[in-house]
Amino acid sequence: MTTTPNRRHSTMWWDDDTIERTVTRMFVCSHLIPEEIERLDRTLGFGDGLTDGTYWEWIEQKAKRIFLILVELKVPDQIFGVIDDSWDDEDLPIARDQVERLALTPTRDSRLEQEFYEKQFYYLLRPLRKGEHVIYQDSEVVPLEVVEKKHAPGQTPFFDKVMLPGYPGTVFCRVKMPIGGGYSSPEDFLFDVNGIRNVQNDHLASYWASYVQQGYGYALFTNAADYTLKGLLTTTPACFKNMEKKARRRQVMEWIHCLIDTVCFLHNRGLSHGNIKPSTVLFASENHIFLSDLLGYTGLDRNSFDKESYDYAAPEQWFKPSSPSSTSFHRRGTVTSTTASPESPNYITSRSTPDSSQHPMAMMHAPTPHLSPQAADIFSLGCIILDLLSFLVKKHGRPFATHRAAKHKTPSRGGAVPDSSFHRNLSQVESWMTLLVKEAQKKEKDDDIFKGIAPMLHIVEHMLSSHPTDRPDAQDLQTRMYKILTDHCGILEPHCVHQYDNGWDFGMASLKLDTTGNRRASGGSGRHHPRNSIGSRGSGRSSGSVQDLQGQETFLVPRLSRSRSSRGPPSVASSRAPLFAAPREGWKGPMTFWQTDSRMMATR
Repeated sequence: MTTTPNRRHSTMWWDDDTIERTVTRMFVCSHLIPEEIERLDRTLGFGDGLTDGTYWEWIEQKAKRIFLILVELKVPDQIFGVIDDSWDDEDLPIARDQVERLALTPTRDSRLEQEFYEKQFYYLLRPLRKGEHVIYQDSEVVPLEVVEKKHAPGQTPFFDKVMLPGYPGTVFCRVKMPIGGGYSSPEDFLFDVNGIRNVQNDHLASYWASYVQQGYGYALFTNAADYTLKGLLTTTPACFKNMEKKARRRQVMEWIHCLIDTVCFLHNRGLSHGNIKPSTVLFASENHIFLSDLLGYTGLDRNSFDKESYDYAAPEQWFKPSSPSSTSFHRRGTVTSTTASPESPNYITSRSTPDSSQHPMAMMHAPTPHLSPQAADIFSLGCIILDLLSFLVKKHGRPFATHRAAKHKTPSRGGAVPDSSFHRNLSQVESWMTLLVKEAQKKEKDDDIFKGIAPMLHIVEHMLSSHPTDRPDAQDLQTRMYKILTDHCGILEPHCVHQYDNGWDFGMASLKLDTTGNRRASGGSGRHHPRNSIGSRGSGRSSGSVQDLQGQETFLVPRLSRSRSSRGPPSVASSRAPLFAAPREGWKGPMTFWQTDSRMMATR
């Protein structure tokens, strides 16, 4: 959720409060001629004298919405005939084939009837509220305003920026996903929404609300992006370029620490991101970094090849058992990682040596190691950190991708296509890291920030280990990166200094589902239990920006990412083999296991 104080709504939304404030006797009189104004105080023309109510009292108590619609249609005088036929706001919405019964014109006017039918929904709004999932009918008006259809550079066109009534100056990111394409049913979409609802962090595009309408599922997230890391590596935005040089360098190091802290936040809750890549690393106003894509929707056809996901995926995410009974792990790393010293910056990453002529699709039929989604996150995060460090020493973007692919081309129709993935070109990645250290050593006299690059690359070396068990966990990364920033880079108070516990804060069943047409539905979203501030190390800063909402019914581990190509019934345990078990301590319900995240795979 991005706050822009100078941005205002251009649309007037007719919620209950606005209607009550607007439809006063003065307002009604301003749209009637003197003879009609005098009629307001007459007794109602129906009821055979059994009622002493007046036309004004009926409007004030029962027909404010109808009067507003008639004003917009430029037939406010028809309110008397409508009241004589006993119509009131409780009759709204009126079906299209019943609108003619209002008799708004002496002779039937189909155009005016259609206008009435469409306009009535602007006065029957069901607002989106935090934590709610709303199912809108196709004819309903969703009370939001699209303020920017142009998505951030590097994002897919399924993202836009919207504002909601009641939240002036606040911009949300909206993601649009087809039901029947990306999701098999609205219930399937709701299942994934439930899984991310309580994942709230200042450096995540955190869930705010969601709805379904006209064959699409929509999710609103905090932190609307201005640009992505993918865009940053191509063209430096002015908001970053205008910063002072040393401030820019410190900002990059802070970004790295914030990303590690965010992944640590997820992993300590038994979750994984599953698709960390430059286009899911976003930046909002004032260069605030955050991760997106918790729902994992890319907008690609299920049979399409997502090259970016492939390039930044862990090697084990591109292996698939050759048969269901296969249990052998032929692709374990065979070379032990060698840690280089700053004086001799040579990097050898623990890796396997597959046939360099293999096409990525062919790798799908090779045996697979035991997949841990969290270990895969660590590999992808290591790739991102390497991109940011390359950006810091001004060796990034296309030169890095070209270097990775220099010795590895995959055959395809029309000639060789460079395979610039990290996991297939680890030897090239090693030589690139050696180059970065040499470049950083030349600049250490200018800025202490560069003194942190060599030790940081030693950590990246282990993050990019071919075998998952050789990679450090997020908690260890957080501790070691904090020490580098404070001991080597001279950043005494890094941003995002948190110590996450191993609490399990889910509550997937507490999402409020609004499927009714009741425009006065309550705005509650379940019981909220903010966590206490988590102690910080060194900065004295609490974690007030992180809020976990504890549910009351469900204790299943929500899976943040599922394959769009094999979507089945909405069951957490619907995949094949159990891979990662959450701790049993403190659990009150049945144990649920993590499954293989196949979103990175090109085919099943």
